[in-house]
Amino acid sequence: MPVRRVPKPVTSRKPTASNRVKFTPPAQKRVAEILLRLDATYPNVTCALTHRNAWELLVATILSAQCTDVRVNMVTPIIFRKYPTPQDFARLKPEELEPDIRSTGFFRNKSKSIVGAAKKIMEEFGGKVPETMEALLQVPGAARKTANVVLGTWFKKAVGVVVDTHVHRISRRLELTERDDPKRIEQDLMQVIPQDKWIDFSHQVIHHGRALCVARKPKCAECPLENICHAADKTWTTVQVHRWAKP
Repeated sequence: MPVRRVPKPVTSRKPTASNRVKFTPPAQKRVAEILLRLDATYPNVTCALTHRNAWELLVATILSAQCTDVRVNMVTPIIFRKYPTPQDFARLKPEELEPDIRSTGFFRNKSKSIVGAAKKIMEEFGGKVPETMEALLQVPGAARKTANVVLGTWFKKAVGVVVDTHVHRISRRLELTERDDPKRIEQDLMQVIPQDKWIDFSHQVIHHGRALCVARKPKCAECPLENICHAADKTWTTVQVHRWAKP
């Protein structure tokens, strides 16, 4: 008796560039509500990296790449006691700095960046960290994220939005962007977030990413943004009715 072939089920088309739904910027009322709730939850947050001046913040931010702020804050007091000024760092060879920053990871590249930054600042900027994005981007180790941290936190200049791993993750979860590239995410955020909120927004979202909106198993039941967040990876592990939800 011949075997009857069962036809394969018809599946929907895979999304392509031509048939996927086009991303549109979020409504300003929703953005305003997000900012209002972030202000209420994190009213006085700032950069978690310990620093006393722009140079120390620049060094700490370079060290923070692929490293926790807690670890960086354990390392920086030691190196700043040994090398108090950019001039002291500029006299070093990168390998001389490596043992002091080894615990932060990627210490060889970081030591080259820090010593290179010190030499650049001494030779071309009079020993002072430059106060513009254009000039900071000329300093070894200072890409846009690092420059935005220094300019926003120390100089109080809102020239961009810090896009670290937390801002990257949360801005996508909140549908403030659909992009993956940090530069394009920053461009999208600068279009939907008012400029006078760029600095606070960066700090607040970074803290939110550490406290609640973590990468794995986000604590959605405790999140003040839950009922205006449409993330696909929401979790419900502690309560059934969210305290922020509207009746």
